[in-house]
Amino acid sequence: MARTVARVIVDALSELGVRQVFGVVGDALNPLTDAIRTTEGLDWVGCRHEEAAAFAASAQSQLTGTLGVCMGTVGPGSVHLLNGLYDAAKSHAPVLAIAGQVPLAELGSDYFQEVDNDALFSDVAVFRATITSPDQLPQMLETAVRHALGRKGVAVLTVPGDLGERELTADRPPRFSLTPAVSRPEESAVRRAAEILDRSERVTLLVGEGARAAREDVLTLADRLAAPMVLTLKAKAGYEGDNPFQVGQTGLIGNPAAASALQDADTILLLGTDFPYRDWYPEGRTVIQVDTEATHIGRRVPVEVGLVGDAGATVRDLLGHLAAGPGPGGGRDRSHVEKARERFDRWRAGQARLADPSHDKGLIGRVRSALDNRGHDIRPEALAAAVDRVAAEDAVFTSDTGMATVWLSRFVEMRGERRLIGSYNLGSMANAMPQALGAQCLDRERQVVAFCGDGGLSMLLGDLMTLKTYRLPVKLVVFDNRRLGMVKLEQEQAGLPEFGTVLDNPDFAAVAEAMGITGIRVTDPADVEPAVRRAFRSPGPVLLDVLTNPDEIAVPAKPTVEQGWGFAVAKVKEVVRSHGEPNGT
Repeated sequence: MARTVARVIVDALSELGVRQVFGVVGDALNPLTDAIRTTEGLDWVGCRHEEAAAFAASAQSQLTGTLGVCMGTVGPGSVHLLNGLYDAAKSHAPVLAIAGQVPLAELGSDYFQEVDNDALFSDVAVFRATITSPDQLPQMLETAVRHALGRKGVAVLTVPGDLGERELTADRPPRFSLTPAVSRPEESAVRRAAEILDRSERVTLLVGEGARAAREDVLTLADRLAAPMVLTLKAKAGYEGDNPFQVGQTGLIGNPAAASALQDADTILLLGTDFPYRDWYPEGRTVIQVDTEATHIGRRVPVEVGLVGDAGATVRDLLGHLAAGPGPGGGRDRSHVEKARERFDRWRAGQARLADPSHDKGLIGRVRSALDNRGHDIRPEALAAAVDRVAAEDAVFTSDTGMATVWLSRFVEMRGERRLIGSYNLGSMANAMPQALGAQCLDRERQVVAFCGDGGLSMLLGDLMTLKTYRLPVKLVVFDNRRLGMVKLEQEQAGLPEFGTVLDNPDFAAVAEAMGITGIRVTDPADVEPAVRRAFRSPGPVLLDVLTNPDEIAVPAKPTVEQGWGFAVAKVKEVVRSHGEPNGT
């Protein structure tokens, strides 16, 4: 008996190793969801919002490197997938989105809920197509999957509602034939790069997610070059723990040691990163860049030598051409890396003092309390540091865009087998909780911790019920500062008074309890670590709602005079407003 369109698609997903499909049911998807219902080992995870489904599928793909799958039904259901799919695309995560469509005969008639999916997904997808005949399968499905995995992007397959139950006239098993390729740059380019590195006195590495699989080779290279290693946020999980060369992040969330390591270098070697913030690249340095994508070479900073190839293979080639002197580092002067590490250690010691609950009992803390009248608000640094101490060595962390990411970046070390994902290329709000949902579905025994902003959590609050329904033991840590904190900081650095950022939050712990989820609310700094320990040892999903100080600021790695003046002017304006307006804050 010939199989239906829906059965061919679902069987293929199962054979590819997909274990969950995320989405919201709807009439056009009914044949597909019914096929999932009857397929052993493949589960349907019904979300409350399709955006959450796309984030969850993307999270699985980023953690495994394999295909993540989500579905949205006709019209609005497919439209809702867009933001999560954009995040997947910018994170280079292979995701297959299956979108419902109106019946074939109604296509192009402006039918109820009709949306042109091929046009809708034209910017986000590396492949998009609408199935108009059963006999286009399995070839069209094979093409979609190959595009998603081969180009590390989003593929969208649209299935009209009356097509899913139709049978194929010539059924055959799908053949995906996926073999990853390893690319290497031209040897002449490698020799030229090695010559530059050999004659450079101070080399700094800027390492990204693209080099995560090449850790040991990159550490060997750093030692040979006596080079400090600046990490992008996405490289934390691969390079932060047990690394004597790393000096943390640069950029707005970074630190002075990383900024100076780049500034003091005469040559910068970019490994597997497309770090986008041009203002944070020092001018006048010799730059060598390694990337698998030729189009990434030189698009952020002028590059002397571009090496197009896999990071591991390219670094091994470089090591074979670099001069090897006696002793560690090939006999190089190690003052550059030692200076960077000493500065990094001093900065970390200062940050540790901020995370100490006793910090606010001193003179500075009393002055702060007198100025902002929030002496009992909890320092977000102390909360993040407590989570770092308590969380498992193989925990998966997700973080909402904004201040939650800042505190995670500075106070949570990605040691051991810890992993980290977030919306670090798109910068979307509301990603941490649905990404944690997808991560926890992969392994219910592995600890998953979401650093949630109060604005991000409330944006997709309904999918807390998904955690409860599927009994997913995610630990949600909510930085409840009653603000859109990053926007507040951006306004104040520009000299503007805070406006439109205040959030009228509920008691999130009480909301969680009403949904059947363990909720813990913390308002006293002395209770932070005990509450974190209680949350992490409690079974099932837990929401830890911690009231943090909305006036806590994250000083950038290279604060400017203009930012300082802007912040001072903004604070004066806020004080004037608060004294002159009945609803001032």
